Amino acid sequence: MPKKTVQTDRNFDSLIDKFEKRVYDTVKGDWRLKLLKEDLGFLRDGEASHNSPGLGNSAQTPFSTPLSIWDAGCGFAQMGQWFAEAGHDLTLCDLSRKMLARAQQNFADQQLEATFLHGSAQSLAPELPAFDLVLFHAVIEWLADPKTGLQTVADKVRPGGYLSLLFYNRNAFVYNNVLKGSWRWEHILSDAYIGKGKKLTPPNPQYPEDMIEQLEALGFEIRQQTGIRVFHDYLTPQVLADSDLDELLALEYRYCRQATYRHMGRYVHFLAYKPDTDS
Repeated sequence: MPKKTVQTDRNFDSLIDKFEKRVYDTVKGDWRLKLLKEDLGFLRDGEASHNSPGLGNSAQTPFSTPLSIWDAGCGFAQMGQWFAEAGHDLTLCDLSRKMLARAQQNFADQQLEATFLHGSAQSLAPELPAFDLVLFHAVIEWLADPKTGLQTVADKVRPGGYLSLLFYNRNAFVYNNVLKGSWRWEHILSDAYIGKGKKLTPPNPQYPEDMIEQLEALGFEIRQQTGIRVFHDYLTPQVLADSDLDELLALEYRYCRQATYRHMGRYVHFLAYKPDTDS
């Protein structure tokens, strides 16, 4: 049975409450934010520090603050808000009017200013300037045409700037479904297991190797790779219930940036740098 083709990008207007409950208001959501903030902390704060593990000297930022930042598919805009709190200039967009309204309210509650645009990142990109940093988090797996979407968004990173790409990992999706039992194996072999995009299972999870190849073809250098939940999502509910959460998170943290393990996270974060060939 061939995999069905998704014709349109996913709009979360009808699932905003479920999305918030299952994705954000959880230990899993908090862990994702923690690792993203570590990877991006040197850009937010203007210096390399212990908050940017694994980056080494490449964490030195050439920017003068404030940065121009585009949160392309912002959702509730936790990351955008975090950057705005440090004084950076934010432009945020989302296909979902309800999510964008929630993001605007979150900014207003904290007396933060930003530019909010309704629409898909791909449709808005041609009218936008280049940015120092583009955040493209958990969007590509929901697109009808992920490759073109990535190209369009990545083109808005200025030379010398960064793309922060977070995506739902197809490696993890395959592995997790195999572990759930043989009744899923036929569907995995035929690619029919891929989510149809109707609820919270993305229709187009991506392989890390494919993302690296595409980014390098677009002229980017991968500066950081982080796997988010490299163990947690493979554990059964009973094992999780019997586990010490702090110990599990310590294991997650030890292995999340190591080769092999980082490409097995439920999500994978790449921080990609666009070299300034004129400098």
